[in-house]
Amino acid sequence: MAVDASSAVDSIASVFGRHPGFRALHAKGTLLKGTFTPLEEAASLTSAPHFQGGPLHATFRFSNGSGNPDHPDYAPDPRGLAAKIYLEDGSRTDIVCVSSPRFVTRTPEGFVELVAAQGAGPLAAVKMPLFFARHPEALRNFPALAPTLRPPASYAVIPYYGIHAFRWIDAHGGERWVRYQVLPQAPFKSIAPWAARRRGPDYLQEELRDRLATAPIVFTLVVQIAIPGDPINDPSAAWPKLRRTVPVGRYEMTELETGRETDGDVLVFDPTRVTEGIELSDDPVLRFRHAAYSESVARRMA
Repeated sequence: MAVDASSAVDSIASVFGRHPGFRALHAKGTLLKGTFTPLEEAASLTSAPHFQGGPLHATFRFSNGSGNPDHPDYAPDPRGLAAKIYLEDGSRTDIVCVSSPRFVTRTPEGFVELVAAQGAGPLAAVKMPLFFARHPEALRNFPALAPTLRPPASYAVIPYYGIHAFRWIDAHGGERWVRYQVLPQAPFKSIAPWAARRRGPDYLQEELRDRLATAPIVFTLVVQIAIPGDPINDPSAAWPKLRRTVPVGRYEMTELETGRETDGDVLVFDPTRVTEGIELSDDPVLRFRHAAYSESVARRMA
């Protein structure tokens, strides 16, 4: 059964609660100022304007996946890293990634069903097996997704993945399908769940402030390039690791952003906000996200 944006946001709110002024998911987050700088090889892969020329101003947001803004940082959760890049003509484009390497289901309907099953209380013991029976891709992905829910030592030391495919078109009309990866410059550092709990409910936010006080936070934006036959429209399906990867950009985060999302300002990171030289796939989850974000924004503003 098809799901609309309003019922999807209602389902999420039924699990995480209604929190006026906050996003339906990834409600708890920290904004940062910085720059996006394209790397040399990017210009040969796409004519998109933000992959040509010099650095551009950007706003970044690290977040926890929960729809509860009071969800503690040590709780199991996917983490998010979103970037809003400000182009020279005054337009914007967004790149949205999460710490999970693939989406849990093929469709938005499957995701809403999962959320409802998880929030079913005692009935979850019945509803979760039914969900997995109807969506075997979720069960198949569980071993890859479960480790990414563990609390990290820092937002700045884990990789993030764009779970959707985009068509990159170069200046000569050549095309290729890509998925994004955002890889940290800082070395990976794990932390035990008990140690994360001892650091407190906001330790990831606090660690960001301390880290920025000593040096910028840097990530490399990479694209993984598909070959014919790779699943373009299924965000739950991984591409083989041997696919070619190309570094195409640099994120540099320099300070906290305290001037946005105040006094009614609403900031939206929407992966469907693309530029010339980049096109959306027919991935149903990607196509659904704009409507879901719009519904969430309307409720935040209300």
